[in-house]
Amino acid sequence: MPKPDRPASTAEVVSVGIIMNGVTGRMGSNQHLGRSLAAIRKQGGLALPDGRRIWPEPVLVGRNPVKLRDLAAQHGIERWTTNLDEALADPDLTVYFDAQVTSRRVESVRRAIEAGKHVYCEKPTAASLDDALSLAKLADQAGVKNGVVMDKLFLPGMVKLASLVRSGFFGRILSVKGDFGYWVFDGEWGTPQRPSWNYRLEDGGSIISDMYPHWRYVLDHVIAPVRSLVCRGATHLPTRLDENGNSYRATADDAAYGILELDGGIVATMNSSWDTRVHRDELFELQVDGTHGSAVAGLRNCRFQPRVGTPRAVWNPDVADPLNHRAGWQDLPDIEVYDNGFKQQWELFLRHVVVGDPFPWDLLEGAKGVQLAERAVTSWQERAWVDIPDLAL
Repeated sequence: MPKPDRPASTAEVVSVGIIMNGVTGRMGSNQHLGRSLAAIRKQGGLALPDGRRIWPEPVLVGRNPVKLRDLAAQHGIERWTTNLDEALADPDLTVYFDAQVTSRRVESVRRAIEAGKHVYCEKPTAASLDDALSLAKLADQAGVKNGVVMDKLFLPGMVKLASLVRSGFFGRILSVKGDFGYWVFDGEWGTPQRPSWNYRLEDGGSIISDMYPHWRYVLDHVIAPVRSLVCRGATHLPTRLDENGNSYRATADDAAYGILELDGGIVATMNSSWDTRVHRDELFELQVDGTHGSAVAGLRNCRFQPRVGTPRAVWNPDVADPLNHRAGWQDLPDIEVYDNGFKQQWELFLRHVVVGDPFPWDLLEGAKGVQLAERAVTSWQERAWVDIPDLAL
């Protein structure tokens, strides 16, 4: 692919050199490079109110030179390297992005902060709360701008749900029901659609460590802050086949069932599973029930039912239910064009770096996600409710 042309007037261009570490994986190459930075370059950069345009200049970093070369060529990117130290030493590269596996993230992000780079990274930011907080404190002391990917906040369904919350539509929110997951084939019947390391605890696998950081920022930012929880994890499928067809022991949890208490006494139940067959409209759905109305939001859609439109249900198992319960819900319309969520957050972070626009999703917010996952495991191990204390630098 030819290199995208920079905006015509170089005097109006603000180039931002970005070290992109770990983007040869599926998420990094598709969402962060292809659908985010490469897309921003294709559209001629990111416009600023003063007429300037931000032009991202990615440098790809990884361990496999063949993958790096091919990925760079695919997106018209000139530079790639297998030497992270070389990239960190380049003063023209002011931003470091990390999409590596979690076990490699802490050390790389720490080195980037110490090199004076602004940092943006995938979640979870670390495998432990201590490490996650240490990164947040280090970035604060170094004075570098920092952010964590919280992509689900930018999904159309969650944006619509958040607008209902802000409008007061629900009245007093009573409860939240979250259902996430799908059947991940074990290799005996169907080719696995997720990598095998996801199911080995020793390699960083775990649905709790993967999904509970998501649930933390979704609940905190869309509904209300999380204050306590009880969680039961499970490894429902004890053996799976890896990418080479070899059987291995699954040591990581592949399902988690949680009850969380939020501010205001709101109760949230969150089911997460890679061992469930989907009987819902989307792979993730969140239902919110309030005194004045209810809504169900997915990745893209949001349906609602106000109290004035709520039918009178009567329990009578001896006859067929006369109500079509789904028919009483309305679709919340698209009132704007919803761009890719990863791209939207990248644009906000680039504006944060260049002009100082607000960016609340920092490493401390990322640490809160690690905290929730860690406390969920503690709850599972101790078979008890645990509190979620406030975090501060």
